[in-house]
Amino acid sequence: MGCGRVGALLARGLENRGHSVAVIDVDQDAFRRLGPDFQGKTVKGTGFDPLVLKRAGIERADGFAAVSSGDNSNILAARVVRETFEVMNVVARIYDQGRAEVYERLGIPSVATVRWAADQVMRRLLPQGSEPLWRDPSGSVRLLEVHVDPGWVGQKVSVLAAAAECQVPFLLRFGTGMVPTASTVFQDGDLLYAAVENDQVAAVEDILGRPPKA
Repeated sequence: MGCGRVGALLARGLENRGHSVAVIDVDQDAFRRLGPDFQGKTVKGTGFDPLVLKRAGIERADGFAAVSSGDNSNILAARVVRETFEVMNVVARIYDQGRAEVYERLGIPSVATVRWAADQVMRRLLPQGSEPLWRDPSGSVRLLEVHVDPGWVGQKVSVLAAAAECQVPFLLRFGTGMVPTASTVFQDGDLLYAAVENDQVAAVEDILGRPPKA
C-alpha cells in the first residue's frame, strides 16, 4: 500500500526478484512511478478497505507492506491485513518513533523512517558506532558498527570477539558482507559489526578502539 517513491522502488525491486506484486494507492497518477515495464497489478483505493484489499489479491498474498505517507493509514491497514486476512508477514512504515515501538510490541514490525535516517547520519558523524544499525523492540540488544584500532589488523576475528566478549555476526570487506569463520583474519579496511547488550557497548568500543594488549 502506497505508491510514493518508497512504494514504487519496493514494488519494482520485488518484481525484479521474480515476485508477483500488487500496488494500492488512492491516487491513480501515483502508479506512473512504477514505469512502463511494471507487470504487476495496480488498484486504486485505500489499503485498509477489505474490498480494495481483496481486489489486490490479499487472500493469496505472502506479505504486505504499508508504506503510504500516513502513520494512521499504515497501522490501520497492517492491522486489517493481519487480523482479518491472517497475513502474518506484514511491515508498516511509521514516522513517529514512539508509535513504532508500541506496534513492534504488538507484533507488527515497523520501520521508523525519521529515526532510521537520523541514526544513519549520526553513525557517519561519530567516530565510533554508538548509534546502532539495529535494536530489538525492548531496546536491550543492538547491532553496532564498531570502530576497530588498526593494531588489530592481522588478528583473527575470533580473537577480537573473545577480547571484547561479544558476537561478531558479519564483516563488510570491500563493500561485500561476509560471515567470519574461525580462520577469518581482520584486514585493513574491514568494517566490523558486533551484536551486544546495552551495558556492553562502552566496553566493546573501548577494547576494540584501542590497540590489543601485548
